[in-house]
Amino acid sequence: MILYNVTVNIDDSVHDEWLEWMRSKHIPDVLSTGLFTESKLYRIRTENEEEENTYSIQYFLRSMDDYKIYQKEYAEKLQFEHTEKFKDKFVAFRTIMELVA
Repeated sequence: MILYNVTVNIDDSVHDEWLEWMRSKHIPDVLSTGLFTESKLYRIRTENEEEENTYSIQYFLRSMDDYKIYQKEYAEKLQFEHTEKFKDKFVAFRTIMELVA
């Protein structure tokens, strides 16, 4: 099992729009590639109120081969759509994790 985690900090000015767009458009588009078995959207909670708009979007894959296909065939377009829609209003980083136990 592979976990593709995208952590996003979104600006207050577009927070509600971003959250709705992620739920109704972006996450369904990622899942429609057929490469992911499921997704989860978490709000990251900290004691620092400035971090209240940070989210972890988790996408689960069966294998690294599926991840490589996603990167080669779909990631650029989907990430571009997000960047264009919320340009200069977010910071994101991505992490790949492999289940070992």
